[in-house]
Amino acid sequence: MGTVLYVCTTCRAGQPVPEGEACPGARLHADLLALVPEGVTLRAVECLSACDNGCAVALSQPGGWTYVYGRMTLDDAPEIARGAGLYAATTDGFVPWRERPVILRKQSLARIPPMVT
Repeated sequence: MGTVLYVCTTCRAGQPVPEGEACPGARLHADLLALVPEGVTLRAVECLSACDNGCAVALSQPGGWTYVYGRMTLDDAPEIARGAGLYAATTDGFVPWRERPVILRKQSLARIPPMVT
């Protein structure tokens, strides 16, 4: 398994969601379906426990750093996809700070080290 882009599909972005309407997180996931780059698997998750931080996404790969980002909007989908492609091109999950899309520089919630067994 390679790079996975997780999208919280239950994120409400701090807003009430009228019954019958999709949450902002679910809409972000739907927008990313058409944008996800080669080498990246898009996976919906029900919660990333970043509820106070708007729409949340995470990038992970075996043996690499994992990143959790928040305050994402539908407008950010192209930059999220671009950042996922840059991340997938690494062997350790580390994209130099200046090479990351601005939203991935400014909206990082967590950086988790690779699991060591």
